[in-house]
Amino acid sequence: MNYFVTGITGFIGQQFLQELSKRDGKIYALVRESSVKKIEKLRFENGLSEDKLVAVTGDLSAPLCGVDVDALDNVDHFFHVGAVYDLTANQEQQAAANIEGTIQALALAEKLNVDCFHHVSSIVAGGFYPGTFTEEMFDEAEGLDRNPYFKTKHESEGLVRKQTALPWRIYRPGIVVGHSETGWINKIDGPYYFFELINTISEVVPRWVPLPVYKGNEFNLVPVDFIAKAMDHIGHQPDLDGKCFHLTNPDSMTFGQVINNFLKAAKGPTMKLDVPAERLMDFLPFGAKMFLQNKAIVAGVKMSVLEGLGIPKEVMLTEDLNTKYDCSNTLAALEGSGIAVPKLSTYARRLWNYWEQNLNPAYFQPHYLPDVAKGKNILITGGSEGIGKQVAENCAAAGAKVILVARTQEKLDAAAKEIADKGGDVVTYSCDLSDLDALDDLSEKVLNDVGHVDILVNNAGRSIRRSLRLTYERFHDFERVMQINYFSAVRLTMNLLPSMVERKQGHVINISTIAAMSSGSPRFSSYTASKSALDAWSNTAAFEYARDNIKFTNIHMPLVRTKMIAATTQYQSVNVLNVDQAGKLVNSAMINQPAEVNTMTGSIIRQLGILAPKLNHLVFSTLYQLTDDSEAAKSSAKAPVQEVTKEVIADKAMDALTKLRVDKETLEAIDNLLRGYHS
Repeated sequence: MNYFVTGITGFIGQQFLQELSKRDGKIYALVRESSVKKIEKLRFENGLSEDKLVAVTGDLSAPLCGVDVDALDNVDHFFHVGAVYDLTANQEQQAAANIEGTIQALALAEKLNVDCFHHVSSIVAGGFYPGTFTEEMFDEAEGLDRNPYFKTKHESEGLVRKQTALPWRIYRPGIVVGHSETGWINKIDGPYYFFELINTISEVVPRWVPLPVYKGNEFNLVPVDFIAKAMDHIGHQPDLDGKCFHLTNPDSMTFGQVINNFLKAAKGPTMKLDVPAERLMDFLPFGAKMFLQNKAIVAGVKMSVLEGLGIPKEVMLTEDLNTKYDCSNTLAALEGSGIAVPKLSTYARRLWNYWEQNLNPAYFQPHYLPDVAKGKNILITGGSEGIGKQVAENCAAAGAKVILVARTQEKLDAAAKEIADKGGDVVTYSCDLSDLDALDDLSEKVLNDVGHVDILVNNAGRSIRRSLRLTYERFHDFERVMQINYFSAVRLTMNLLPSMVERKQGHVINISTIAAMSSGSPRFSSYTASKSALDAWSNTAAFEYARDNIKFTNIHMPLVRTKMIAATTQYQSVNVLNVDQAGKLVNSAMINQPAEVNTMTGSIIRQLGILAPKLNHLVFSTLYQLTDDSEAAKSSAKAPVQEVTKEVIADKAMDALTKLRVDKETLEAIDNLLRGYHS
């Protein structure tokens, strides 16, 4: 028995070949001249000879697919798998492949006088039919004009049904995902468009945080190996001509359930907070309710968000696809074969792992510091000690030219000597960063000396730990902190941006603080405000310079064991990062160029403020009361220091926690947060 197959180099086609090649007979594979090597690759991967898998050059849209019929032996079965399976393809592409391709495939099959023409259609041939679409239904399809893929798959199936020269069998696969045992897939499609978003959620949101439940419409998912096995089995069963087969999951899921399976596979939080939509609206202020009730505005915002996430708007058509697919013919034909659709929960992890290791865009990005730092000019402020010095050592070891900036030349010389002794390329510039005129001179000198700066690390900073009640006569504290943490960083960045724009590349990294992720930070009002200001400025700059290929990253650094925190004795017993760990966070920022680099503790702080504002207020106000200002701060203040019994504060806090009914898992997370665990 011999076979002719179109689309054998495609996703379904490759998997179908594995099943078909187990049977006796030749397999003629239609392939373009430029893709003959793909057939050679398939032979090698499947251990097939040239006599078993025969390449037939041609083109689906050419008359008789461009095939010399006389060059082929007798063909028994014609499997028409070739088509455009893409919601985002335009009308012309869809029509050429799906409609004209089917016309020519039918003509070729008739010329070959095959026993049966097997046509791979799709469930979208039923359009947006509301209700259950059976395998006998066809003309009942609705809403086909909403997308060329829906329309052309329907029309191409109609061509097969209306012709009378050939016996036929039609297969309508559901939404096809990767191999249930290996995870293999060769393209991003369907739910895979949401994997980057799922990955981001899993990295940013703690696993214990319950996400609001989103149910969505029917989303019939099937793995590609089921499709291939079912087609092969049904295609060889007797007395099934003239029938259509839904290759779908009889126990379909909603879109929300599908996404939840992949969230779990990604080891992220899952949707388990089942609050009715009308209840959610009750918590919103009047203005927000009015906004959400304006469908045009919401639709526009949603499209903008999808575009930013790289999710084609056409993919969201599945939101309206609320159709169930009866698969009685398929179940009857597969009875006793052992071929069935596995539960998604049994193979979602395999699909996720394959995507993560082979298709995740981040996988193809640089993975090591030398990939992004070698040969680059990297300017680091506050580079003579602490985090700045560690970053400089890392970058120099990775092959960068390190430009160190700090106030004291002696410290710069010592740091530079250490780096140079290890073979690093380093230059130093002494500058008082709080002097804006000196900053301008520095910028000009650096650009004249080294030509340009590829990566700027705004690391220099000043921190003041003091309660507001002890700062009434110390407004200069706010001015000093803002000067070095905000104005100097902005001034230096602005001076270097024109050369980055000219070169169409650059990266600005700001060493911010974990405190900027909370809604407030007791005793660090001036420091948090200055870093938050720099965060906001950088976020705005990132939008404006995106088209110039200039990235901005805010690293929300937790406490690090440096001279900055040495004066605060209370930090001696707190778990903080060392400079090597802090340097690795900066490495990550350089390699991945994200908008933010956060620790798990920082993410918990942010989520706590959003999801549980009362609990957040209780935690930080209690923390403030249970800790104290330094003796130096108290002695320099004119306002009287209020003494409070800590046992009373703790009792009040526990009473408030009991009233809030906080669960054990959340309490443990808060305990870790207060102890300073960072991961």
